[in-house]
Amino acid sequence: MSIDRPSVLIVEDEPELAQLYASRLGRAYDVETAYDGNEALESIDENVDVVLLDRRIPGLPGETVLETIRDRNLDCRVAMVTAIEPDFDIVSMGFDDYLVKPVAREKLTDVIEQLLLRSTYDEQLQEFFAVASKKVLLDGRKTEAERKSSQEYARLEDRLAVLRARVDETVSELLEGDSYRQLCRDITRESLLDE
Repeated sequence: MSIDRPSVLIVEDEPELAQLYASRLGRAYDVETAYDGNEALESIDENVDVVLLDRRIPGLPGETVLETIRDRNLDCRVAMVTAIEPDFDIVSMGFDDYLVKPVAREKLTDVIEQLLLRSTYDEQLQEFFAVASKKVLLDGRKTEAERKSSQEYARLEDRLAVLRARVDETVSELLEGDSYRQLCRDITRESLLDE
């Protein structure tokens, strides 16, 4: 993710709609637009945080653009923003969220914010598990006396505590949104049914 304002790429073949989205989002994000699949792939780089991608666009279809983004391992979130009602074909698609047009400004902004928050959570989890694995390794290889006398180990424990608090805080923020709270309930319910 970019350090400054988050970057959003709008991929929409209707110029008026693309400009409407851009004007709605321009105050909070750095916004670029692309009007077909080829232009979208030329515009996407490691600085793009979120892509709002229409499924029906000239040139390469949205699904192909999405696959290419994932194949390139670009660190961005993708929300499909389309007039196509979801069907079972979405199961194999690698998007992060799916919105059916028309989309209200508040919904568009909420989805972008949730996707940015999820990106932060992913980064936090990666660092948390990296630090936690170091602690587990040292716990298994060093005696308690060695660990207690090590300043590096003390810093490792402090860092792990800070990361745990940040992850917990981000989870709370994620769960504030009704759709994500419902998603967590659904996942929990499915897990219980599978047991």
